[in-house]
Amino acid sequence: MISPADTAWMLTSTALVLLMTPALAFFYGGLVGAKNVLNTMMMSVIALGFIGVLWALVGYSLAFSTGSDWIGDTSYVFLRGVGLDAKGTIPHLLYMSYQATFAIITAALISGAVIGRMRFSAYLVFISLWAIAVYSPIAHWVWGGGWLAKMGALDFAGGTVVHVNAGTAAFVTAKVVGSRRGYPDVLMLPHNVPFTILGAGLLWFGWFGFNSGSALAANQSAALAFTTTLLAPMGTLVVWTLLDAMRTGKPTAVGAATAIVVGLVAITPAAGFVGPMSALALGGLAAIPSYYGLQFRAKTSLDDSLDVVAAHGVGGTVGALLTGVFAQKALNGTADGLLFGNAAQLGIQAVAVVAAIVYSGVMSFVLLKLIALVIPLRTDRENEPAGLDQSEHGEEAYVHTGGVTAT
Repeated sequence: MISPADTAWMLTSTALVLLMTPALAFFYGGLVGAKNVLNTMMMSVIALGFIGVLWALVGYSLAFSTGSDWIGDTSYVFLRGVGLDAKGTIPHLLYMSYQATFAIITAALISGAVIGRMRFSAYLVFISLWAIAVYSPIAHWVWGGGWLAKMGALDFAGGTVVHVNAGTAAFVTAKVVGSRRGYPDVLMLPHNVPFTILGAGLLWFGWFGFNSGSALAANQSAALAFTTTLLAPMGTLVVWTLLDAMRTGKPTAVGAATAIVVGLVAITPAAGFVGPMSALALGGLAAIPSYYGLQFRAKTSLDDSLDVVAAHGVGGTVGALLTGVFAQKALNGTADGLLFGNAAQLGIQAVAVVAAIVYSGVMSFVLLKLIALVIPLRTDRENEPAGLDQSEHGEEAYVHTGGVTAT
């Protein structure tokens, strides 16, 4: 039976998650120089169209039809058989729409690693192929009844499917495309930190639909996920701020915005499986590896422009593993974690993380190399100093004022 209450909540959650992609555009856009802000924001916004269309045509079928342990079949291609009939307690079409918003933002997350040098056309081809060949199979493994689901892997709202997956693809893409001109010798500062804070706030707002909506009903599980999504980033923000203060003596606004996102990433796989105090602990613990991962990356040759790997790859991995520590069957009815007597769950979580890293890493590399045979991955080197807003889109974010242009 379709529940009006559950349907209303899932309509709201779908809209909340859709908002996260423009929110990501603001978060990323504020972190780059003025000459690349439109290109950066477009890399998020464009996913709303291309990934959304591909999801409806084929991606949903590959992820959520019966198929095998590894991939769905073609029974839902072109949304054949996906109508107003019940999927649980909500219309099937609504379930498909909700899942579409996840596919969209997962692909958009990757863009933060290659800001300022990847050709827009190559990026668009890559995320389109990646959504079909990488995201859909991993979503099937975990949420579509695939082999990780049968093993008992816990991923309430996408720690493995979304964040570990996107973080791995971001790492590979950054390595294959190469560093920005002048990196690491030239200082590349954010041009609009208020944009970034706005983006972080809107992401947190949308994340309540991301995590609470993954209960797929207006029920106790949604209430638990809502509360843990509220608390975990608070814990991350406190620990991150203290780490910043101890290291530099000056807590930063960019650090605070990043901390919020890391906390949200970390609680995503655990949101409906852990208690409120566990969520606070998980959020606080997640701050440490992501914070120092970001510091370490800055000393390497990896030009992950906006630290997608540290925030999403590391944060998602820590969250997925800590789900295997803090999960509580009395709350979720699924499985206990290590702290509640089930050490095996931590091992299952580790298998899921490794599987996502290996598959996403290998497939992302293969796709990029195949695309490079047809389209150059990198924009022309002479265009980089002037920024990609002009060369890739023929636009400027800010008008000339008194003969001076913001840079």
